[in-house]
Amino acid sequence: MFTGLIQALGTMQPLGGDSWQITCVSQSSELITQDLAYGDSVAVDGVCLTVEEVLEDGFIATASPETLRRTTLGSEQSPEKYVNLETSLRVGGKVGGHFVMGHVDGIGKLLSAEQTASSWEMTFAAPDAIARYIVPKGSIAVNGISLTVATHQPETSQFTVAVIPLTYAETNLSHLVPGSWVNLEGDILGKYVEKFLTPGNRCHEETNDYSLDAITPAFLTENGYL
Repeated sequence: MFTGLIQALGTMQPLGGDSWQITCVSQSSELITQDLAYGDSVAVDGVCLTVEEVLEDGFIATASPETLRRTTLGSEQSPEKYVNLETSLRVGGKVGGHFVMGHVDGIGKLLSAEQTASSWEMTFAAPDAIARYIVPKGSIAVNGISLTVATHQPETSQFTVAVIPLTYAETNLSHLVPGSWVNLEGDILGKYVEKFLTPGNRCHEETNDYSLDAITPAFLTENGYL
């Protein structure tokens, strides 16, 4: 589990087969490497990978064909392409973003990036499978970065986020151009809510048969949520 707060930038180099060498290149690389150990989890552009060998300035991990097929890690990696890196959340650690699992739901695309007086407004297109979890002011992970949805256009499956200058400068968002592909992960809380409220699933059948229409302020008050 991760928080979506990027610690460093890195590059990826194929070693043959399913093995990849991830090298930290930013000044904050010690946040990744200082106590990295065999078997640790690291999010690479939002994809959870397992450390198989620790190097002085990075690590080696395996990315399965399924992972490469479902994420942007499978695209051609050029020396200029940077990936976002974050080590897993520790018990007692600060959760400054939101709960990010490192299980990418699909690939989206950057449509536009416009600088404003206080931020960068970036608009992305999302697959329908992810778009249903997007809500205004909700959370979404873009290349592993925890971002807040500013606006959402359900009819076009597009959403816009406002990115502060610090996040823009210290992640690979600053290297994206319109048309760039990104890894997207929807909020895990939305997925569980959907599962529990969907008629026909086992969890729903074994509990009271509540529908969305039954979730009213009175119902939430009665059950201790308000």
